[in-house]
Amino acid sequence: MAWTWRFEKADGTEVQPAVEPDEFTTQGDAESWIGEAWKELLEGGAEQATLFDDGSRIYGPMSLRTEEEPAAEES
Repeated sequence: MAWTWRFEKADGTEVQPAVEPDEFTTQGDAESWIGEAWKELLEGGAEQATLFDDGSRIYGPMSLRTEEEPAAEES
């Protein structure tokens, strides 16, 4: 089993993550990693993430923003 993340802008467009994740062997490892890397991912342009297990979507997209993190203003 390989647990992986897909990173997207708010509109669902896939983006390259600022921090490149590995393939994780457990869901817990994948979730721990994103819990540590979410700020760098958000600063790098990813606004949401979806978790996959061997290509099957487990959940998401989930926002990487907290209630205190305002959305980027569009110009």
